[in-house]
Amino acid sequence: MTNLRSQTGTPRSPELPHHQALLNSTDWASLGTSRGTGESLPTALAGLLDPDPVVRSAAADDALGEVTHQNTIYEATVPVALYIAAILDQPIITAGEFGPDTGPTPHRPTLVRLLDWLSDTAYDADDECVNVGERHYGEGYLDEYRELRAFRDLRPAIFSAVRPLLGHDDADVRHAALTAAIPLAEHPALTAHRAELAHHAQRLLATSTDRHNRDRALDAMKAWGHGTGDLENADDIAARERYARLRAAHAASMSEWPGGYSEEPPF
Repeated sequence: MTNLRSQTGTPRSPELPHHQALLNSTDWASLGTSRGTGESLPTALAGLLDPDPVVRSAAADDALGEVTHQNTIYEATVPVALYIAAILDQPIITAGEFGPDTGPTPHRPTLVRLLDWLSDTAYDADDECVNVGERHYGEGYLDEYRELRAFRDLRPAIFSAVRPLLGHDDADVRHAALTAAIPLAEHPALTAHRAELAHHAQRLLATSTDRHNRDRALDAMKAWGHGTGDLENADDIAARERYARLRAAHAASMSEWPGGYSEEPPF
């Protein structure tokens, strides 16, 4: 467990630190990751800004792999998330990956991968996960899980970096930005942005066939009190019915197992 100020040298703030200052001032080797400690993270994170998209892809594998395992927020997760948010506006991060002359790439564009990771991490830290944790581990769950609390506190700063990408020229980037912004907007300071996000969700639902993105957008619209009947298509309805059957089957199997969980505990 570490305090954000000791990790980054800066206090918690809505403003993002400069990515290079963050890289240099963080004691990465002292921070826990999924593979031990984060001494290899500075090299991997710096590689995300390499001009070569192949190098960037390998760097993303290395950096994100250190802080991705079983829905866990690690000590290194917060400074990694801050660094990623701080480089989202760097032009070099998309060099050779977008535009009419670039052609198809053998991997997801770096910018999309980083937004997807921010999205997954934000969902791992959302209110539902906290509620599940408190049911299983008591009301002090969030106080004890300091890494999770630190990430949740920084959602406005991360959102400030994601929001400009909601209008990106590339649809994959726009959609990845939206799925990242939705869980970040649970923060009380960001509720005023939900109407804007709902507009972007409507746009996604009018154009995208991606199941994951559509589910995220539809869930957000419902949570924010918007009707979705006119936005759902036949695939959405079939998916919703399938999810309901799976939940019912899971609940039935858990009820037949003495002492079993009725829901998966957070990791």
